[in-house]
Amino acid sequence: MSRAASNGADGTAHDGDGTAHDGDGTGPHPDATPYRHPHSSHWGAFDAAVRPDGGLDVTPDPRDPHPAALLRNVPAALGPRDRVLTPHVRRGWLEHGPGPDPARGTDDHVPVPWDEVIPLLARELDRVRATHGNRAIFGGSYGWGSAGRFHHAQSQIHRFLNCLGGYTRSVNSYSLGAATTLLRHVVGDDAPISNPTPLSVLAEHTGLFLCFGGMPAKNTQVNAGGISRHRAAGLLRAARGRGARFILVSPLRDDLADELDAEWLAPVPGTDTALMLALCHVLIEEGRYDADFCRRNCEGFDTFARHVLGRDGSAAKTPRWAEPICGIPAARIAALARELTEHRTMVSLSWSLQRAHRGEQPLWAGIALACLLGQIGLPGGGFGHGYGATGGTGAGTLPYKLPTLDQGANPVTDFIPVARIADLLLHPGEEFDYDGGRHTYPDIRLVHWAGGNPFHHHQDLGRLRRAFTRPDTVVVHEPHWTATARHADIVLPATTTLERDDIGGAKQDTALIAMHRVTDPVGEARDDYRILSDLATELGIGHAFTEGRDANGWLEHLYETWRRGLPPEYTPEEDFKTFWRAGRIPLRALREQRTLYAGFRADPDAAPLPTPSGRIELYSATIASYGYDDCPGHPAWLPSDSDDPGAYPLHLVANNPPTRLHSQLDQGELSASSKVRGREPVRMHPDDAAARGVRDGDVVRLRSTVGSCLAGAVLSDAVRPGVIQLATGAWFDPSAPEVATCIHGNPNAVTRDTGTSRLAQGCTGQLARVEVERYDGPLPAVRAHALSH
Repeated sequence: MSRAASNGADGTAHDGDGTAHDGDGTGPHPDATPYRHPHSSHWGAFDAAVRPDGGLDVTPDPRDPHPAALLRNVPAALGPRDRVLTPHVRRGWLEHGPGPDPARGTDDHVPVPWDEVIPLLARELDRVRATHGNRAIFGGSYGWGSAGRFHHAQSQIHRFLNCLGGYTRSVNSYSLGAATTLLRHVVGDDAPISNPTPLSVLAEHTGLFLCFGGMPAKNTQVNAGGISRHRAAGLLRAARGRGARFILVSPLRDDLADELDAEWLAPVPGTDTALMLALCHVLIEEGRYDADFCRRNCEGFDTFARHVLGRDGSAAKTPRWAEPICGIPAARIAALARELTEHRTMVSLSWSLQRAHRGEQPLWAGIALACLLGQIGLPGGGFGHGYGATGGTGAGTLPYKLPTLDQGANPVTDFIPVARIADLLLHPGEEFDYDGGRHTYPDIRLVHWAGGNPFHHHQDLGRLRRAFTRPDTVVVHEPHWTATARHADIVLPATTTLERDDIGGAKQDTALIAMHRVTDPVGEARDDYRILSDLATELGIGHAFTEGRDANGWLEHLYETWRRGLPPEYTPEEDFKTFWRAGRIPLRALREQRTLYAGFRADPDAAPLPTPSGRIELYSATIASYGYDDCPGHPAWLPSDSDDPGAYPLHLVANNPPTRLHSQLDQGELSASSKVRGREPVRMHPDDAAARGVRDGDVVRLRSTVGSCLAGAVLSDAVRPGVIQLATGAWFDPSAPEVATCIHGNPNAVTRDTGTSRLAQGCTGQLARVEVERYDGPLPAVRAHALSH
């Protein structure tokens, strides 16, 4: 690690060990106390200082009522063991030139100096553009790399490629691919995600929380852009203290905190829609639904009701019909439907529900259930989508934008739904359906990826490996030797957030953080902006990309432009230099007392929704016109096209981990502490384990139709019998294919790469069918975090 001094954004100099000193060359302060740098992350604000021994001290913000345990992983970002220390080029690409290559992912990499690799990459970009056009470039990036507003990898790479003439892009997200598409048709926009009723309102008014998929406390550690106050757990605790009841509908008991004393209903995974429709049947059949709300505020109630009652030729969706599907007794379903009408009820729908095959249906059915209850627009009632998904969901929202780097305009019209990357690379020229349109996969020759790790997010990683062998060139900006970096031709060492100055903030928070650089870049790492600035200069578009500013110049420009554009009542008094020296400023007017759809409820004609009817669409003529058999015009029970339950009898739930954000800092202290014999832990019900001769702490092998992985068994009655739970994010390790597709425990080695439906083509990685067996063979060493690549 370099120890050369450099200047921060305010002109103050800092030594590489984090010691503050005056910028006039007078040397360190007399006490030589390590300077504590204010910083921020997706899991919260903190101060950090480099110790004399080179380690990193991380102190959570003392104003945070419940700091995230994930901060324990932060020091691992600087460890050189798995860092990309210098630019590398894959040997086969150097020797044979661009082109498809089955060795990609197994070949070794050769160090190449910066002054050679930048012209090399520029020539390749020019070749692809001249020969195949800009649509042959895929601009791969998937957020979460930093809480910073400027050093946001996705904004940086997209701005660069737009200056270069455009690129094939992706739309939507792995987290919400089905939801964002469906909500546009049903309620007109993504307000239930981006601007829900705040939890503070629910804490005061909700009498019954019906939580499909729960509100996992582990997920509220995280928020895109950061969060300075983790309040979700406290607000739910306040609701319980006031007397609110919680009912958890999930195969995992800990999807709600024990302190909420929830009733646990454990359905068969993926059958929530059947349960919801049965609840609707009871409400309609017994005349307990709000007919006035359904008439005034909904479109297509009659069509939906005919389907629920079985008057359209389908089976009536009675509790007795639902019981063998979802595993919940018919009597409990009927009683629950009646209970919902006796309280101010919040129907909470987790993001996980729609991250599965036919994932549009449980979200739509849950909205329909809330419509029948008629409490949408009332404080504490209605529905929410994503409470417990992030720390910012339900925290309130600011009524203005934050400083943001302009990405420019993309003249290339080609796109894919984000979860279809393997299809894009493997099937150029083939057509695909998406949201009523018929589109064609372009022929991608160059993948330029900055930010994100597709070998974490994507499904069927064996298939993704094959997909990555097809382009001519794969370029990756990465701090660490992840599987994505190892499958690249050109690997450019990128800094972590700790190695650069930035501005942190989120629309659901009350603080803007001056993210001071904690230490010098590790090895020869450079931030994405410098990498792309050098590349832009080489390609003759330098000024278009940089506008003549260095990184610190951009920080001041973004801040001051943002400040000048705010209404006076929101404008911070602090100029940029004052903000930077202070380390943070308050953001005013967080809206914590509002109710989603209150105006629409009161007068749907005066405050219509942005849907074709202006109402909530329980039947969408638009969706029906598409003719999709996997997503009809109203909510419906569509059994998943799953694998043979005889050969693969267990349901795998592949949810987000409690010990890291996605795959970030899997090598960190908290993440490492959860491993079982070096593998990701997989939870099994004791009865399922006993039937397979598995004991707590054994290494087991999961098998599906697409692959296999090793994991460490943890026996727990907090999972439903017939269900196993393996969190996502263990770094993909295919180094012993004779044993398993992944020997480290990445569940996407066994999940299927199929879209939710032709409507949304969203990610389906939440659920899979598998079998589990005890692994008694020689145990291969995990090499996912090894220096060797």
